[in-house]
Amino acid sequence: MGKLKDWLEEYRLTYYLYNRLHSAQLHKNKLAFKKYGLRKNPYSSLSYIDLKDLPGEKPWLDRQSLREIAPDNKRFQELPENIQRSIINWSEDGFAIIPSLFNEQKVETINSEITDLLRKGTVKWQYNNRKAMFAYRHSAEIRKILDKAVLKQTLEFLLGKPVDLFSSINFYQGSEQLPHSDSIHMSTHPEGYLIAIWIALEDITEGSGPLTYYPGSHRWPYIHSEDINASGTALKMDPAPYDKYESRITSILKEKQPVAKTFLPEKGDVLIWHANLLHGGSPVTQPQSSRKSMVLHYYARDVICYHEISQRPTLWP
Repeated sequence: MGKLKDWLEEYRLTYYLYNRLHSAQLHKNKLAFKKYGLRKNPYSSLSYIDLKDLPGEKPWLDRQSLREIAPDNKRFQELPENIQRSIINWSEDGFAIIPSLFNEQKVETINSEITDLLRKGTVKWQYNNRKAMFAYRHSAEIRKILDKAVLKQTLEFLLGKPVDLFSSINFYQGSEQLPHSDSIHMSTHPEGYLIAIWIALEDITEGSGPLTYYPGSHRWPYIHSEDINASGTALKMDPAPYDKYESRITSILKEKQPVAKTFLPEKGDVLIWHANLLHGGSPVTQPQSSRKSMVLHYYARDVICYHEISQRPTLWP
């Protein structure tokens, strides 16, 4: 059965039929296709090749410096002072750190809810038992905690558009994932209209595989399937697109030799990052240590949402 599933997933027709069966979950893309003038079947494969000639501008803070406009920007002045300090270098750095955004009680409630969902089997550890996906969709308590007005206000300010939470990933231990940008997984047209946050669900220590990231890398060119010869054919998907992607990122880092930063937050601290910021999980050198955390991905509204690496349109819950 597993081999049959793998074989079917090689073909674009499989995804077309799957998307047809989940037509209602493509309603946002259908509206966005009309907005940007994309004449394409909404159930078909979708990649940057289909979108690169469409109209649309990147997020406003990719086109100008927040630091330069902040003194005269009313929306910026309306943000709490601690948020202002945290995001002021967003345009240059592509990330922001907000200490203690969630208090200990809220964090422990999230931890308790995750434990309960795992115990019930509502969510399960996946990807080599390192990730639990979409837990927020199954917990009203978690959704209530995440629906924090100042967080949403900040994210919407940074993107210049309303945002909707799309996915969550919970970790118990470090992912050890190689550097990547989320834009290859959760892609948008226009580019850059995804934003992510990383919530520390405990104090994070050296040796636990803490998150690393590369300030300023969000300003490097986006990588697309055609850039890595992973577009596939008219009938079949490329068999190993992510291997090609990781190889390209490794080459870029070797060439540019940027300085990486390591995120060692305290419980309740939050890291916000740009769609194109390179980040990954450092090696776990203390195997018994945990790195409890929760990552959230938000799409901006009224943009085309898809997954460049798999060339599939985004299905909303």
